[in-house]
Amino acid sequence: MIRLLDIVLASVGLLFTWPIMLVICIVSLFDTGSPIFIQTRVGRYQKPFTLIKFRTMRVDTASVASHLADRASITRFGSFLRRTKLDELPQLINVWFGSMSFVGPRPNLYNQTELIEARSQLGVYDARPGITGLAQILEIDMSTPQKLAETDARMLSSMSLGRYFTYIIKTALGAGAGDRIK
Repeated sequence: MIRLLDIVLASVGLLFTWPIMLVICIVSLFDTGSPIFIQTRVGRYQKPFTLIKFRTMRVDTASVASHLADRASITRFGSFLRRTKLDELPQLINVWFGSMSFVGPRPNLYNQTELIEARSQLGVYDARPGITGLAQILEIDMSTPQKLAETDARMLSSMSLGRYFTYIIKTALGAGAGDRIK
């Protein structure tokens, strides 16, 4: 049922947001020279998948978790995209193709070994990673791996259709500040 909802919502989202994404691509082209950010992340069953987002940092920024990145690496337009969460729009493509869900644990990098271990022990990787979820709404980011893994596991064990929509609506209304930058 959730997968069907993901496909329908991603299709509708892509249909209605493509003009916004086109504008963001054009503006980002002037901002960073490379508007699309593509990175390999840990997916369901710990299989790699390609995450698609709008670029919010300079092209030469190291590939580390956001909480380890330097604030100076975020561009002015990138800051706007993060604040409004518009940098996440291309992930609708990930949802549509099935590598992500709207709701699930945020996908991590392969070099976040402490988080991978904590999530593995709690069975978090049995679910598709998501654009949003309980941890994002509670502003728990990857700087606290054990707490994040526990929150992800709690979310997954209590997932319902109502909670699925609650997380999406709360995120759309501005809950959660996104990943912290040092």
